[in-house]
Amino acid sequence: MTENKDITLLGKGDLCVKVADWLVENHYPLTRVVPVVPEPTWCQSLSEWALGKNIEIIKSGDYRDIEGEIGLAFSIFYEKIINQSFIDKCGTIINLHNSPLPKYRGVRPINWALKNEEKQHGVTIHEITKDIDDGPIYGQINYPIYSEIEEVEDVYEKSKKYGWDLFQEVFPRINSITPYQQSHEKATYYSNATIKDLGDRSDFRR
Repeated sequence: MTENKDITLLGKGDLCVKVADWLVENHYPLTRVVPVVPEPTWCQSLSEWALGKNIEIIKSGDYRDIEGEIGLAFSIFYEKIINQSFIDKCGTIINLHNSPLPKYRGVRPINWALKNEEKQHGVTIHEITKDIDDGPIYGQINYPIYSEIEEVEDVYEKSKKYGWDLFQEVFPRINSITPYQQSHEKATYYSNATIKDLGDRSDFRR
């Protein structure tokens, strides 16, 4: 079990809810959740899950509304850029990112991997730093993708499966793993300003 006094989970989606459920079932101190607001309607609601478990919900979806120190914060598909003042409040702060970092930092990594006809993609758990997706890595899993036949939604389903595997491998050991630095010279980054360049890969299906 984690040595941290409390856990804050930020994010959205089926994988985020599955992780939350696992934390509670395994007696980890999940104190609060910070859902993406508005929550997407195409996946499970983190807020509804937390309501059923009597766990605090930051209804604004804004991490800055959390008061006091935080033992461990874990972001899973959370959409806000986290600032340094919040990072400094956390004993540990980590993120599950849908790419094999340092490649595909930023937004829509799966879309870009398919657009670029990659042969493999991945999921990464890394430390959150003030810059986007560039923190030291705790663990990573790569998996094959097939741009000629797969849609974004197909690879997204894979990312949830491998993300779950990675979470189970890394999280119970989070206090004993020494994260390693990314190879920044190999990094690629995509921002919201580049979404228009995705063409028919901009959505879940072409």
